[in-house]
Amino acid sequence: MDVITTVREMKAYVKAVRQRGETICLVPTMGYLHKGHLDLMRMGRNLSDHLMISIFVNPTQFGPAEDLSRYPRDFEQDRRLSGEVGVDSIFFPTPEEMYPKGYATYINVEGITGTLCGVSRPTHFRGVATVVAKLFNICEPDVAIFGEKDYQQLAVIRRMVEDLNMNVRVVAHPTVREEDGLAMSSRNKYLNGEQRVSALVLNRVLGMARDLVAGGERKTEAIRKKALDMIASTPDAVVDYVEIVHPETMQCIDMIEDRAILALAVKIGTTRLIDNTELKSS
Repeated sequence: MDVITTVREMKAYVKAVRQRGETICLVPTMGYLHKGHLDLMRMGRNLSDHLMISIFVNPTQFGPAEDLSRYPRDFEQDRRLSGEVGVDSIFFPTPEEMYPKGYATYINVEGITGTLCGVSRPTHFRGVATVVAKLFNICEPDVAIFGEKDYQQLAVIRRMVEDLNMNVRVVAHPTVREEDGLAMSSRNKYLNGEQRVSALVLNRVLGMARDLVAGGERKTEAIRKKALDMIASTPDAVVDYVEIVHPETMQCIDMIEDRAILALAVKIGTTRLIDNTELKSS
């Protein structure tokens, strides 16, 4: 498994892979890999000749008061786990390599970034779109895989790829969960024992909403109210947002006519967790 740390070396590496006639699948990550990441990589192993991942804690998607400095990192563990699932190469640049002195270019995807996480994290998706576009330009993947847990991020990347005519196929992987239903996240390590139990309310809310829709409920406000009540009764849980949105525009809707996305962001103690589920009317 090769580890490449500079843009120049990565571009030369990709050229050599292309000259061998191999296709490339990229799985972008911020490292501190868990089973969810590894499942994305296993999917990628079956979709291409060459499986590449990036490990980069992207500073431009963190706000001033967010957890950039304490975001968990363990490159040696990441390297070992990557090797176990058959990763061929790792792109592992520094912030200075990705954003050299004088860097001044950013990508804004409008509309779908103004709701959900875009409200409390107004610069987040500018950073996400910018770094993903850079990774696509540097690594030139045929396929890139992203998890559905970050549903709004997935929608932003798909919109960017379509709007900018990027030559990459974006594939979604279903949210990977712990046995008790908590969505896997690198930030789960921040939770203490009691908070870990409280965090299960996110998945319970999703299940409740699916049950309501299966039983005929179509009014989104009725579903939101029950969700908010469930979270309010949970220790250490504070709502950032609970919204039901159109699956492509990310705009809030009043009625579920076909399919919708219930998206949650909840702080458990100081740890902000997100989750989502599809709600289908039939």
